[in-house]
Amino acid sequence: MLFGRFADNDYWKLVRPDAVYVWNNEEVRRRLSWYYKVMNDEAPAKFMLAKIVEAEDNPQKLNLEALIDIKNKLSREHNMLWNRARKGEITLEDYLRDFRSKPEYSLLHIDSELAKRYSSPCRLCERRCRVDRINKLGACRIDLKTYVHSWFHHLGEEPPLVPSGTIFYGGCNFTCVYCQNYDISQTAPRFGDIVDARKLADIQRILRIKGARNINHVGGDPTPNIHTIVESLLYLEVNTPQLWNSNMYVSLEAMDILVDIIDIWLPDFKYGSNSCATRLSAAPRYVDVVLRNLQLAASNGDMIIRHLVLPNHIDCCSIRVMDYIASKLPVNKLLVNIMEQYRPEHLVVKYPNRWRDISRRPKMEELGRVYDYAKKLGILFEPIS
Repeated sequence: MLFGRFADNDYWKLVRPDAVYVWNNEEVRRRLSWYYKVMNDEAPAKFMLAKIVEAEDNPQKLNLEALIDIKNKLSREHNMLWNRARKGEITLEDYLRDFRSKPEYSLLHIDSELAKRYSSPCRLCERRCRVDRINKLGACRIDLKTYVHSWFHHLGEEPPLVPSGTIFYGGCNFTCVYCQNYDISQTAPRFGDIVDARKLADIQRILRIKGARNINHVGGDPTPNIHTIVESLLYLEVNTPQLWNSNMYVSLEAMDILVDIIDIWLPDFKYGSNSCATRLSAAPRYVDVVLRNLQLAASNGDMIIRHLVLPNHIDCCSIRVMDYIASKLPVNKLLVNIMEQYRPEHLVVKYPNRWRDISRRPKMEELGRVYDYAKKLGILFEPIS
């Protein structure tokens, strides 16, 4: 059921004091510097900058090739504005004073139109099922409607994010056998409330004005709902960081849209092995796809990578993931959360003999190996663990 739950006044500071003192860590401040500026209303969020990059034509009247050409041109202009804002040359005060009058059509309108066209036949995620989601269910188990199961101030996220204005969407493009949110991702994704773009914008506005540090798009996975999420930002006039909390199995077309609007990325990096990803999540080519998208994301916003340690998957997955982070990503510009809270859920509980390798919690010695290896590689994870 749709509902809002808020962190009243300063109660969250008593529950999560680490969410306050984490910002005393200079390295965290440096690595999350853009997010910090937007969170504190020192700079306009990227989606707000996209609203002032003018598009000359009505995007609904353009063919796909023309839309992509215009989008590529306008994205370069948007990136220049973003770089100026990162340097402090465009503050939120400047934005509100100098850009009161928005163009009739903008880069955000172009992105919204592209997201709609990519959503049916669908190629928003790397499965590229190309289903007509107006009439059928995609590989994500939802149609073109957006189903929100809950929204509230989340106090259980990483310290820099709390309180996080979290929106849980139904549907997911993965089939994780151990999913902890399997009800909204796999078994009943369409039992949430149907929300259009205007309602979604209103949810975000309420979350922010009542104290959320960010808007946290999660699920399930938010990817099947990109068309509604992007359109909602056309109606959102409250400055707030947009956070993408995802498995990152996103198509390049969708990533090209997301880089215009996402301020901070909270991706999962689940597996270091394609075979493990296929077996446990039905996600072929996992490492290649996710690494590609993480590299794009790291160049277009701040990032906290999550890695959930699975029992008996230390060498094939956890150690390899740490290697990939250290060698393929800007390790000195991001944070990592090595997560120890795995527990058997969903099909693992129902069929423990079939999923024997992950039918228990990870052992302390397994977690210790991952921590020690991450430290050896210079990965910063302790301040947010």
